[in-house]
Amino acid sequence: MPLTLPPVLVRADLAPDYDDRKQIVAAALEAGYTNIILRPEDSALTRLGRYTGITADGKYLMYSGEKVGAILTLSGAEDMEEAYSMKDTVPCLVITPSDWKVIPLENLISRFQSSSTRVYVCVRTPEEAKLAFATMEVGADGVVIAPESPADIAGFAGIRSDEFPDAALTTAPVTKITPLSLGDRVCIDTCSLLAQGEGMLVGSQSSCLFLVCSESFESEYVNSRPFRVNAGAVHSYILCPDGTTRYLSEIASGDSVLTRMPDGTLRSVSVGRVKIEVRPMLLIEVEAGGRTHSVVLQNAETIRIGTPAGAVSVADLAVGDEVFVRLESGGRHFGHAMAETICEK
Repeated sequence: MPLTLPPVLVRADLAPDYDDRKQIVAAALEAGYTNIILRPEDSALTRLGRYTGITADGKYLMYSGEKVGAILTLSGAEDMEEAYSMKDTVPCLVITPSDWKVIPLENLISRFQSSSTRVYVCVRTPEEAKLAFATMEVGADGVVIAPESPADIAGFAGIRSDEFPDAALTTAPVTKITPLSLGDRVCIDTCSLLAQGEGMLVGSQSSCLFLVCSESFESEYVNSRPFRVNAGAVHSYILCPDGTTRYLSEIASGDSVLTRMPDGTLRSVSVGRVKIEVRPMLLIEVEAGGRTHSVVLQNAETIRIGTPAGAVSVADLAVGDEVFVRLESGGRHFGHAMAETICEK
């Protein structure tokens, strides 16, 4: 299977000293970056952890004997012409501006926008990275962190917050709350500690997703589970970090899911475990945009839903209460948003 590169890579091949390169790999792994560019002679560094080691072999990037990209330093018009000539010839083109400027990147983005070659730019600072992702509105396809020291890598945390889907919330009034019989519900246990009020966007219709909050609150009956979201019935949609939706029944260990914090901050968290168990269920309906939308959650006091007043237990929710929802028009086809007419009830 061809290697698909993520939006952020790290160069560990530039430092002249082996120990420095080793420390850069270790710092990259600690920061969560798992696609790292190495020198051909540094294959021993792959034993520092489980990650994708890409070899910088002269002008080209190699992985498992396959050419996955090219590296080019831009210092003048001739270099730009060489860059243009690589359009559709390599999967990825990594450019290193000798003097960091926006105009060469703008030209490359416009030339390569409809091509099969993805454009990456080497950056030294988080500010350069954010500028690369914002250039020409669409931005570069990715950045390659070229740190001057291992300590620099930690400063790049959060540079890809713009990769997350729109998760703006509005409010909708609860119109109906109906206890249901038993059903299969999904608990998503993440590898992260979730804040009070932080949750996942879940719903029975992709056009309306509810903020289902983490079990980060203490209860007189059970201890808090700050890593868990009791997300709802197996049929429900959940919004993922790449903007697609998936059924809760499909989520498994190792997947990434999107969470939304009370202040609107989004993050991707890893799933450590999924528990599907038979429990009594509860149907919550709201009116929004002239339509009825719903979510089916476990009928238990530890399940909370986001509201302007905070995370409210479904046991305390009442008809007329306002709850937070994410609305979208159109439909979904295999999880991808489509501009089509669809009716889900």
